[in-house]
Amino acid sequence: MQTLPTVLLRPGEADRILGGHPWIYRASILRLTATINDGDLVQIKDHRQRFLGVGFFNSQSRIHIRWLAPERVEVDRKFFEQRIRAALAVRQRHLPDATSFRVVNAESDFLSGLIVDKFEDVLVVQTSALGMDQRKPMILAALQEIFSPRAIVERNEMASRKFEGLPDANGVVAGTLEGPVPIKLNGLQFEADLFGGQKTGFYLDQQVNYQRVADLVAMLPDAQVLDCFAFQGGFGLHAARAGAARVHLLDQSQASLATAQRLAEVNGLAKQCTMEAANVFDWLKTHTLAGPNEKVIPRFDLIILDPPSFTRNRASVPDALRGYKEIHLRALKLLRPGGVLATFCCSHHVDANLFQEVILAAAFDAHRVLRRVATYTQSPDHPVLPSVAETEYLKGFAFEIAR
Repeated sequence: MQTLPTVLLRPGEADRILGGHPWIYRASILRLTATINDGDLVQIKDHRQRFLGVGFFNSQSRIHIRWLAPERVEVDRKFFEQRIRAALAVRQRHLPDATSFRVVNAESDFLSGLIVDKFEDVLVVQTSALGMDQRKPMILAALQEIFSPRAIVERNEMASRKFEGLPDANGVVAGTLEGPVPIKLNGLQFEADLFGGQKTGFYLDQQVNYQRVADLVAMLPDAQVLDCFAFQGGFGLHAARAGAARVHLLDQSQASLATAQRLAEVNGLAKQCTMEAANVFDWLKTHTLAGPNEKVIPRFDLIILDPPSFTRNRASVPDALRGYKEIHLRALKLLRPGGVLATFCCSHHVDANLFQEVILAAAFDAHRVLRRVATYTQSPDHPVLPSVAETEYLKGFAFEIAR
């Protein structure tokens, strides 16, 4: 095994690594024992020279070292194959029937800077760290060995790559692929646009929640459902299949709704579904306006709010909270007595407690008392490590109108 250059940490900085967090910042480093090239594998020691593990070094990044393993390991194709197989085993335990899912979720699977999504027989790879990007051939070889995919697509246009000194890189890196990939989620057909779609082509983190929210329809006879920020209709189409009398899908993207309409037809659900291209904030405001002697007439039994992130940093949290309160206030006014609000937040800087506080503030202003009937998190193919707070970002609740 090669002799690795050493990075010594300042006193008190080792505890974070021992506690399970894989990021070592520039300010945590005491000194380097040799000249280190960016992307190199290094060994990490505390200020007393006690060995803590190995990781990838990058002086260009605020995260100077991404911890990989607690022992000295050869980071080669075999290493990646073992790590990816271990990650796959987690998915097979917790999502045994899924055919499309996230295979590797970076820090959650002890591969900081690497994401791999599986869309049926096609894989999408993202490398957001220099050390991972330099070893892409090893990663691709391991994926070919494990999955024998029809194609592997690289989607590397994330902003985080710029902080690592990496350029954008997109395209097919193995096999051939044309057009969107049909995928199955809980038995319903959707489409993953691996070249132009958001993130890696489709949001997989709500796969379990699609079905859990749809299960609420059984409590709501002849349910009238409003699916806000619908995208391809993940929640709405599941609700329609569960027996909702009518599902109205809202999204500001006409292209997304065109896809949702096509998928409603493919899944035999078009008769129950209507589509409307609109800004959700404006739509909710328009439909909850009332004059001095008028009342808003509740129209829906189930409303789903699954907006994009309202904040990318802590400084914008107050504005985000105002946005969350506004849409919840409006949505609650449109819910019938006994109706249910299923709501989600994917803003990392807004935790579950703060999110619930905003909802309760909206309920107070709407003169509603809520009964919490469900709590949601991201699907198990996006594992949460409590020792790494950054791995938990999606949270959600279902509230029933108590009165």
